[in-house]
Amino acid sequence: MKNLLGIKTESRGWNWRNATFLVVAHVAAIAALFFWSWPALISAVVFYWVAGSLGIGMGFHRLLTHRAYRVPKPVEYFLVTCGTLALEGGPIQWVVTHRIHHAHADRLGDPHTPRDGGWWAHVGWILRGTAQDHDRATLERYAPDLTKDPYYGWLNRYYYLPLVVVSLALFAFGGWSVLLWAVFLRVTLALHATWLVNSATHMWGRRRFDTGEDSRNSWWVALLTFGEGWHNNHHAHPTSARHGLRWYEIDFNWWGIRALQFVGLARAIKRARFDSTTAMWRLVVKRDRRRNPSLGNAQA
Repeated sequence: MKNLLGIKTESRGWNWRNATFLVVAHVAAIAALFFWSWPALISAVVFYWVAGSLGIGMGFHRLLTHRAYRVPKPVEYFLVTCGTLALEGGPIQWVVTHRIHHAHADRLGDPHTPRDGGWWAHVGWILRGTAQDHDRATLERYAPDLTKDPYYGWLNRYYYLPLVVVSLALFAFGGWSVLLWAVFLRVTLALHATWLVNSATHMWGRRRFDTGEDSRNSWWVALLTFGEGWHNNHHAHPTSARHGLRWYEIDFNWWGIRALQFVGLARAIKRARFDSTTAMWRLVVKRDRRRNPSLGNAQA
């Protein structure tokens, strides 16, 4: 059943597949604490960054969803594949959910608004809501730029395979200790960090911009998510590659994009900047003098 916007938002029956996975993941995450080792801790930290910053923040979110910057296709595919290691669903499903969120933020049609309850916004929508499970018509409506890409079509169906390969390699490298920390504990903590962007940053924090919904800036969520917690900034300027607009707003994902730019891999970077003449923030696009057709010009 769908609402008038054509988006499935109502509470469904329990998604037992997701529920079972989350129970197993949390139990394994607790078990990991009894298998501590330095290699396990280091592996977990490294993959938390690879999946959360390179993958979700820079890849799924700022690159695919909002097209805030451009990179060559091989680099794009690498970043997005890193995002699958977070186990947050296929890239097309993830992008569609987030584009729907922006189109209907904190209104009818938002798949995870805290106005339906903080628990719903955090994890309830995964257990009984859309749970990154949109039908084909919705995918084509909100992500036509991605549904036409054969690699993303394959990765959207088999998003778990990269993590399976990495898990086998980690087990061969460090046994149960490394596997439990770098996969189960890391994935569990990262899921909650991402879900806090959906819940906490629409309930608590400061507002720099009047955006017409409940988005907030949260420094502690930003630290957990490499800069995604500057959510009010983001809702005010969705296509800006930089979310931490002030020098004190730590944004590791922005620094990662700048690093790509420094080595010549990131171009057409959109950025919200303060215009002292008009005393307003405005979006500017920095382009290279050399035009690179492979980077494209599509807008999210």
